[in-house]
Amino acid sequence: MIRVSVFYPNQAGATFDWAYYENTHLPLVRGRLGAALRNFSVDVGLGGGGPGDPAPFTAIAHLEFESVPAFQAAFGPHATEIVADIANYSSVAPTNQVSEIRPVA
Repeated sequence: MIRVSVFYPNQAGATFDWAYYENTHLPLVRGRLGAALRNFSVDVGLGGGGPGDPAPFTAIAHLEFESVPAFQAAFGPHATEIVADIANYSSVAPTNQVSEIRPVA
């Protein structure tokens, strides 16, 4: 299994429209990726490492797929549409990471 994480930096002056993100963008992503998307969750940044520290990220989306090829096959045909929609809710560009999920005993 792999996880694609999308990190939205918490930058001074940045905007993030949670209502649009939750009600429009996330359903768009889920709909386009279909059955290849095994699990989907979002982290809402509340704070940093120390008391009163701001969260380094406003949001982090986690999308799980069986493999990198499964992700690429699902995302590729819709990449332009999904990426273009980011401007409708965020004034900052996200950073992405693809990771292998390794269970811990």
